[in-house]
Amino acid sequence: MEDVKKMKTIIIGCGRVGSELARTLALRGQQVTVIDKAPEAFARLGTNFKGHTVTGLGFERAVLLRAGIEKTDALAAVTASDAANVVAARVAKQFFNVPRVAARIYDPRTAEIYQRLGLSVVSPVRIGVDHLARILSFSHSDVTDSLGVGDIKLVEVDVHSFLEGKPVKAVTIAGEIRVVAITRNNKTFLPDDQAVLHSGDILHLAVLSSSMDRLKSLF
Repeated sequence: MEDVKKMKTIIIGCGRVGSELARTLALRGQQVTVIDKAPEAFARLGTNFKGHTVTGLGFERAVLLRAGIEKTDALAAVTASDAANVVAARVAKQFFNVPRVAARIYDPRTAEIYQRLGLSVVSPVRIGVDHLARILSFSHSDVTDSLGVGDIKLVEVDVHSFLEGKPVKAVTIAGEIRVVAITRNNKTFLPDDQAVLHSGDILHLAVLSSSMDRLKSLF
């Protein structure tokens, strides 16, 4: 089991997201270093922050070396610039071989392109739009993530009355579609094949990309 207390993480960008992420990881026992070009931004970390700060551009080699990137386990690029985040993430991954790298990308179309290229990205615009669409729709299926190079999609699907009382295996197709979790009454659990579906459940599915049309036909 991974010992997160020993993890060393670099966060590039000390805005609202970066500072909150830094505090959260520090409270989990990680050794956190925050990089920002504006030294006054570090005030967002608060006086109780126990990590380190480095002033400079997060995609510059000298700055990353000062932050200890050669011994870093993870890096998150969350500045206000999509371009800066992509450059920093690619430098960390390709030149310093950081095991875990993620970048925040505002433009969902750009995020999709870099995700297909193997870069782990988070698009708050896409997440927000998908969540609002779910709230405003009677029935909805939402691709939340993908595995590998996109061969497997992670999908959330609302369960309505026509599936109520049916077992999980009713929406399982061997080798193509599998229910990996169910959210019910704001609690998520791992079901077995005999678990019964309730109206209002949210199914979390792993689906082959080539089987997305089959998934739609099931619902």
